[in-house]
Amino acid sequence: MKKIFLFSTIAILSATVIIVSSCGGGQSKEGEAKSDTAGPTMSGPFQDHRDSVPTKAQYDGPLFVLSHNYPTTAQALVNPPWQQALNGQPIDSANTIAYMNALKNYIAANLLPFFTNNKEWTAAKYGWFQEPWMGADREAILGAYLGNGNDSGMFTTLNEPEAGYAVVLYDSLAGYTVGQIWGTTGQKVNLVNDAAQFKEGSVIVKLAFSNINAPQWPVMQGAQTFSIYDTGATTGNPKTGYQVRTVSFFQMDVIVKDSKTAPKTGWVYSTFVYDMNATGTSYWDKMVPLGAMWGNDPDVKSPQQPPYPKLYETVINPAAPKYSTETLGWGGRLSGPNDGAVANNVTDYTTHQVYPRLALSSCMSCHIPAQDTFKSFLMPSPYLDFRGIVYTPGSPDWMKWFRDDYGNVAFNAGQVGMDYDMVMAYKSIGNWTQNQPSSPQNTMLLQNFRAIRKYRLHRSDKSQFWH
Repeated sequence: MKKIFLFSTIAILSATVIIVSSCGGGQSKEGEAKSDTAGPTMSGPFQDHRDSVPTKAQYDGPLFVLSHNYPTTAQALVNPPWQQALNGQPIDSANTIAYMNALKNYIAANLLPFFTNNKEWTAAKYGWFQEPWMGADREAILGAYLGNGNDSGMFTTLNEPEAGYAVVLYDSLAGYTVGQIWGTTGQKVNLVNDAAQFKEGSVIVKLAFSNINAPQWPVMQGAQTFSIYDTGATTGNPKTGYQVRTVSFFQMDVIVKDSKTAPKTGWVYSTFVYDMNATGTSYWDKMVPLGAMWGNDPDVKSPQQPPYPKLYETVINPAAPKYSTETLGWGGRLSGPNDGAVANNVTDYTTHQVYPRLALSSCMSCHIPAQDTFKSFLMPSPYLDFRGIVYTPGSPDWMKWFRDDYGNVAFNAGQVGMDYDMVMAYKSIGNWTQNQPSSPQNTMLLQNFRAIRKYRLHRSDKSQFWH
């Protein structure tokens, strides 16, 4: 096994720098506006959110509080309901929706209060946990961070750029692994002895919110809305700087460590999307299955345009709303409207062909590069900063992103696989790295992280994809 960079000495040296700042939400003045282009300023691993907060006149509810009291023990689930839904059969097109609905029902008890009584809901109160070192990225109300963006025209029903915001929640089994990586202090990274590998039955949920609401985006009519405190102006709210802004809940990803169902990768990814025409009376009822995947179908060499050949490790709900299928991944592989698997005007690295619109990813192919040291972009590109350049679709280089690797297999040789957890590998460890003293190893890591982030920072209002 590769020797892991634990930075024990670095962490000890940096503690004196970090501890002098607040680790639990020391905030600046209410309503303070920061520069939209300013880099993150960290004040510790367990900072709740950014230091820009709304005034009481702007928002009179409680602010976000991080849940980081990670479990120290993990009790395995026996015969979980999603496996029961398969009735002893392999997962396929006949039973995938039943599997997804069983997962949705499983998380409902501890997640529904987020939607029905949000001002009294906290992750800690309902047994959810979150990743450290994200305080500078999280806005102050929901604790959401900016995720994917979509160009104007990415959806046939939307003619302005759209940005997504995300909230990620780890259940108690998944939270155990977060605690194994970060410990009780969050001051150093532990990846030895498969510490980053999640226990069977671990569930991770990502809630996604669109910054474009109805009537500007008609398909969001009737969607549940929330308040966030951020800077992204839209036609519906054109004010600049930090403002209380409205976002619509439109996607929910539920992923589960289930090696019985997905023996090649260990994970089943499922995505639910808002459907204004769905039956039911609640917002929860109107979150319908888009589809699920448990592998990247490496043996299916898909064409660039439909009709696509049959996939064996992805199932898409034929009744899903149209807007949610416009951003499916390569060859129709699973990717939701918040996931950005489609890019506009990218160039082939080998042939120099320009693709006006190219599906180039999937949920799992975007997460497969999660490892301790980033040496590859999140999409099939030869450059860490992307540059709008992609490998030839279906080529051997392209297919590196569409392997069916287990989570302990690193994307690049000699690294440590982080079990498809891109949020932890890229965001948390990336922010932690930024706060360590200078060293040759740390300088290299920072250069890699900054290169990957360069594309998003360059086009933050029109970012074509990001997680």
